[in-house]
Amino acid sequence: MEKKDKYEKYRPKKFLGQNFLCDDNIAKKIIKYLDVKKEDVIIEIGAGYGALTKHLVKTEKTRYIAVDIDKKIIDILSEKYNQYTEKDIILICKDFLDFDLRKDISGFSISHKNPIKIVGNIPYNITSEILFKLFSWKDVTEKAVLMMQKEVSMRLTAKPNTKSYGILSVQTQINCIPGILFNVPPEAFFPKPKVNSSVIELDFRRNKFSEKTQKIPDYNILTKIIRESFAKRRKTMRNSLKDFLNEYGINTSEIDFDFSRRPESVSVDEFIKLAKDIIPRQKS
Repeated sequence: MEKKDKYEKYRPKKFLGQNFLCDDNIAKKIIKYLDVKKEDVIIEIGAGYGALTKHLVKTEKTRYIAVDIDKKIIDILSEKYNQYTEKDIILICKDFLDFDLRKDISGFSISHKNPIKIVGNIPYNITSEILFKLFSWKDVTEKAVLMMQKEVSMRLTAKPNTKSYGILSVQTQINCIPGILFNVPPEAFFPKPKVNSSVIELDFRRNKFSEKTQKIPDYNILTKIIRESFAKRRKTMRNSLKDFLNEYGINTSEIDFDFSRRPESVSVDEFIKLAKDIIPRQKS
């Protein structure tokens, strides 16, 4: 089907960051990596014109939930899939950033024991906000397979001492194991974005830092240390964390850490250890 025919009923809205996937081979590849099984709850962020929907609704004994801010999209999908019941497909018209995982699906008889998997071609302008929301669901989510700007995917998977390594790298790797699955050219979308895209997997079940972060008595301190460190990434950790350390009355001589280093050289493990060392020494 030609793109202009496919979107005859609906034209993507630029202000919503809509670039619809129109390559069915890419859609099938994403579904393959999502590894859908019976009893899974699949939540799609921004269903668009249903490139993934048409494959997901066919999976036996799964619950498919589409969350899309655009009422027109929801109306189109409701009409297209009206033969399905709420046992198979749930369409929710809402900004995903306002979507409450427990509250918004509480009336659909979904058990907390059902594995939750997230999928979506997420709007590039709110990628970070969506990621941090997903991190808050890490205890109930098995994995996410997401399409995003290639540059951002490289930041999520970046290692210390590289240009892409930063706050998003550390926060992501603390919460899950990220991995780039494959790249997607602009031609796979309508309209074509001006950037290249990647599909990335976020594995929340095999997070090697989960046990370590659970032992941190104040997770907010870890988050603050990471944020303050990268706010002045070209400065040393001593200068970046100066105000923070003064606020909590921390004497750096008591901490087993070289504060002359720059934040881009500090590994995820070292940030966690630093937080563990600092928290017991807070004086305010």
